[in-house]
Amino acid sequence: MNRRICIVSPGNLASNPRVLKEADALHGAGYDVTAVVCNYTEELRDFDDEIAAKVSWTVVRVPRPRGERAIAVAASRLAHIVDGAGVPVPAALAGYAHGGPVGTLRRAALAVRADLYIAHYVAGLAAAAPVARRHSAMLGFDAEDFHSGEGGDGPAEAFRMKMVETIEAASLPSCAYVTAASPLIGRAYAARYGVAPTTVLNVFPLDSAATSVRAGTASGQPASLRVYWFSQTIGLDRGLQACLQAMTRTRTRVTLDVRGGNQWGGGDRLMALAGDLGIGDRVSLLPKAPPDQMVTLAAAYDVGLSLEPESTENRRLCLGNKIFTYLLAGLPVVMSDTPAQRDLALDLGAAAILVSLADSDAMAVALDRLANSPAALAEAKAVAFRLSRDRYNWNIEKNVLLQAVAEAFARREGKPACKR
Repeated sequence: MNRRICIVSPGNLASNPRVLKEADALHGAGYDVTAVVCNYTEELRDFDDEIAAKVSWTVVRVPRPRGERAIAVAASRLAHIVDGAGVPVPAALAGYAHGGPVGTLRRAALAVRADLYIAHYVAGLAAAAPVARRHSAMLGFDAEDFHSGEGGDGPAEAFRMKMVETIEAASLPSCAYVTAASPLIGRAYAARYGVAPTTVLNVFPLDSAATSVRAGTASGQPASLRVYWFSQTIGLDRGLQACLQAMTRTRTRVTLDVRGGNQWGGGDRLMALAGDLGIGDRVSLLPKAPPDQMVTLAAAYDVGLSLEPESTENRRLCLGNKIFTYLLAGLPVVMSDTPAQRDLALDLGAAAILVSLADSDAMAVALDRLANSPAALAEAKAVAFRLSRDRYNWNIEKNVLLQAVAEAFARREGKPACKR
């Protein structure tokens, strides 16, 4: 019997590299894979078209329906009333109250008969869980973040996180397996819901890797350092201000290129701050690019940034995909000293430079040290390059996912799982 898997995610294809890798790996292992994703973000649609045309598994892209926002507002009001009365909010209502394309994804997934539904993000979980029950199928969940730890300050955020916990508590204990994008995210879910997540790092395939390590600062040239950061959206909550402050204190010329969407104006505000600090000529905004170009684009730089502020519990626990993109590109990573990144830095050695976002002087010293020492920079790049080939790549990591899925099917069918 051909085993059928349906992946359910609220993002566009081009904003879901983890979904793409998962679908490719499962299809390559012989599963019949369908991915149900959204088609909401207009600026990503051309990228989505390119991806959908190349993949060998089935893609179902759902458009934004009319009235979705109104449904979420009404559901949120009702959930507030129910919660205020001291009555537990049903998981179905919590899903709509949390917001996102829950109903749209649920209807599309319901039309796909599968043996395993794999949910991504909170909206994906709220959509996929009832579909799995309806089809008497297994449910899996991939936690790229610690979603019930993403909330900020204030009563609105507290209520939103309460809805997330309601959704997670109703579904995660019955999952056939759970994967998490960092060890600390996995531990947090284990402590909160009694599940046993498997860590599947957000690494990338070797065929997207840089083919060689660029040399450090050329001998006889003025010391300088090209620094790089990228994300889907440029925001002011990603530690970039601390880097700008450090750049005003470096003795050498440090430049920063920032790539990502500027739809919320974060890039404009960042450039305004750089201008106020007198370094506007050393900071550039770059447009979004397709996921399969991220490693190649990063390889043009000297250092990558992963500056997670400890503003939420999730930020303390997560390991972003940019870290592993930089490693594949042969770049050392300047990391903020969060618990998750501190643990990873122990394994990365010279390829990781830990900094405090509260100490711009120390960050400036760290950047100067790399700029002024071609040997140190070359060693850091070589270590990053080697680690990406020996450990931190999808060719290795996908086997952890495939084993988790194989064991889930084996338990369902009463058969021993083959070790991969």
